[in-house]
Amino acid sequence: SAAPQPSAAPRPARKPRPKAPPSTVILFVRHGSTPTTGKVLPGRAPGLHLAEGGRADAEAVGERLAALTVTSPKVTAVYASPLERAQETAAPIAARLGLPVITEEGLIEMDFGEWTGAELKALRKLPEWNAVQRYPSGFQFPGGEAFAAMRARMAATVAVLCRRHPGQTIVCVSHADPIKTAVSDALGTHLDLFQRIDISTCSITAIAYSPGGPAVLAVNTTHGIGGLRPE
Repeated sequence: SAAPQPSAAPRPARKPRPKAPPSTVILFVRHGSTPTTGKVLPGRAPGLHLAEGGRADAEAVGERLAALTVTSPKVTAVYASPLERAQETAAPIAARLGLPVITEEGLIEMDFGEWTGAELKALRKLPEWNAVQRYPSGFQFPGGEAFAAMRARMAATVAVLCRRHPGQTIVCVSHADPIKTAVSDALGTHLDLFQRIDISTCSITAIAYSPGGPAVLAVNTTHGIGGLRPE
């Protein structure tokens, strides 16, 4: 009779594929309007507070973000630039979410140096203004910060916050140029193109950061932002 055939060796059980680490979603909020918004380059000068309309807009953003947490991951932290206009915007947001405001120096406005407090209509007449708009990667404000340094500062701040809040959703109240550079970084675009991004007062910009790279979920929205889960 034929010799019995050896039975096939059992196949090893497939190990479940490890789940990808969840994304950290940062909701960047530009501060509310002030009496000088659109007229003066305030920079880091102290003492600039929200206008009445800016306070109302900040309250509205708090309501929108509180409603968002019903369908999206709960916001676990609210960070803000140390400047008054950012702190005053973050306060009603944090109150609606039941969280404290954490001051984060890395979210501060650019240091405009000698241009601080100058009227924008006068600055637009300067020959250097063209470089600010078209060649920011090569420009440094007299006695102040370079755009490239500000972008590096924001990138480092984002990296720290993502390590601190893995898989969480957080709010960061900052200023127009820093938020624009965060969007530019997430999109992988050159710094010389970042001025093409518009960030309005009290707008929300949402970016999801994962080990595989960032995903821009919403930019400069002042109305509903829907679901913020990356696909």
